Amino acid sequence: MLLLFGLVLSISGACAQETYRNPLPVAFGDPFVLYDTSDGNYYMYGTGGGAKDGFSAYASSDLVNWEYKGQVYHGNTEDSWCIGAFWAPEVYKVKNKYYLFYSAQWRDNPTAELENFRIGVAVADKPTGPFKDIRNEPVFDPGYPIIDANVFFDDDGRIYLYYSRCCYKHAVESEVADWAREKGWYDEIEESWVYGVELRPDFKGVKGKPRLLLRPPVKMDDKQAEWESRSVTSHEVNRRWTEGSYTFKRGDTYYMMYSANHFGGQNYAVGYATATSPLGPYVKAANNPVLEKNTAIGGNVTGTGHNSITYSPDGTEMFCVYHGRTAATGNERMVFIDRMEILDDGSLVVHGPVTTPQPPPSGL
Repeated sequence: MLLLFGLVLSISGACAQETYRNPLPVAFGDPFVLYDTSDGNYYMYGTGGGAKDGFSAYASSDLVNWEYKGQVYHGNTEDSWCIGAFWAPEVYKVKNKYYLFYSAQWRDNPTAELENFRIGVAVADKPTGPFKDIRNEPVFDPGYPIIDANVFFDDDGRIYLYYSRCCYKHAVESEVADWAREKGWYDEIEESWVYGVELRPDFKGVKGKPRLLLRPPVKMDDKQAEWESRSVTSHEVNRRWTEGSYTFKRGDTYYMMYSANHFGGQNYAVGYATATSPLGPYVKAANNPVLEKNTAIGGNVTGTGHNSITYSPDGTEMFCVYHGRTAATGNERMVFIDRMEILDDGSLVVHGPVTTPQPPPSGL
């Protein structure tokens, strides 16, 4: 099945130029795009998209026209460690093998936790699978539920795993929590935090102890507190999230993009932080959030978040790949692809959400 992502032909005289338009007709949450140099194609993975107990994939040669490749991973089998809640897949190519990192509910649950999420790894010979778990257990167990794996391969050959500790049973004291109690809205505020840890080269464990890298602000006068606390201050839910991280390097600077607020609400948004080391300390950017709903300026896009990045076929343009919602799509999370860039002063800018026709990526 071939899907044309909002493809429009704009004809002027004898010339025709393809454009594309957001949202793309792909119902993925947490989209991740892998560019495979061996065949010059892009592969997209995400949460949902019709997959049952696993993940599906799409393929494209140009980031505009995408072909559905079917379900590439099946979990919740008799011999698998995971039984449900298959979320946030990311695929990396290492030595001609493809490794799928994902979040799922752990079968080993003696205390019957409602959120018993861990991170697993599966491998395949092709980007379209079939992916099989490298072992019948999670990568590691930090002692609390975790989701949203992201892997960074540094220049020195070391590999790092970033993940989000879930809000579940993680009540944290802060001025926002005090404010919510005074309002009579919530007795406590649970938070999710982003951690990083070095990953073993065989992906079968970690080295050392995880390090806390990002968390919601404690003080209400913190410049980040307003946008990162909107799920609480809008009386949406008693949780503050720091999740969906994506790390990349530009020069000597490590950039970590992350999402805050409830993924199912209108206030889901993206910020970033920078560091000079892969395990921090990370400093949040002054121009956060860099991606958020556009309803305040007359648009109809909300719930923008959990992004990855990719590049145009010629490598000259950066693109932010994320999910969002519109009035037409309702609660369904749809894929958006917008241009982004790093300015001369090092600041990161996402040009989105854009729902008008855009030119195709350069180098097609």
